[in-house]
Amino acid sequence: MILPPVADPRLTTIRRGGTLTDDHHHQLALWAATCAEHVLALFESEQPGDLRPRTAVEHARAWVRGDVRMMTARAAGGHAMGAARPLRGAPRFAAYAAGQAACVAHVAAHDLGAAAYAIKAVRAAAPAGGADEAARGECRWQREQLPEEVRDLVLDDQQRRNALCWSVFDC
Repeated sequence: MILPPVADPRLTTIRRGGTLTDDHHHQLALWAATCAEHVLALFESEQPGDLRPRTAVEHARAWVRGDVRMMTARAAGGHAMGAARPLRGAPRFAAYAAGQAACVAHVAAHDLGAAAYAIKAVRAAAPAGGADEAARGECRWQREQLPEEVRDLVLDDQQRRNALCWSVFDC
């Protein structure tokens, strides 16, 4: 469970009574897609014929461009998570990251799900003894990708929800 029991109004769109602008929502979706895409090869090397996670990442970006509706992006996210379920380790986490990225269109707070699963994927793929350093490196890389306009929001949210996200944001 990566979502808090009470929604943060900063991650709830203005239309739904929060303070998140459409522009910032789009930036969160693009950042989540970037995090997921960064580890997508860990899934594709195991399941090269299964396009569901890649399609989810593409749908996250297509939603930002206005090319697909929120429900279409969210459905693609669900299909990516379906691709993850029978797997274990890095491929599973990479597919979950893609699914979470597509679901940002529906609930902005899924951005941390994409990032957290990507970190878990890198940790699981690391050679013996290197998991912690690999995870910290991925976390730092993700933070370097953050758009300046949402940087403080994401860093604060990472601190707030770190325990819900398997403490992967300790980097």
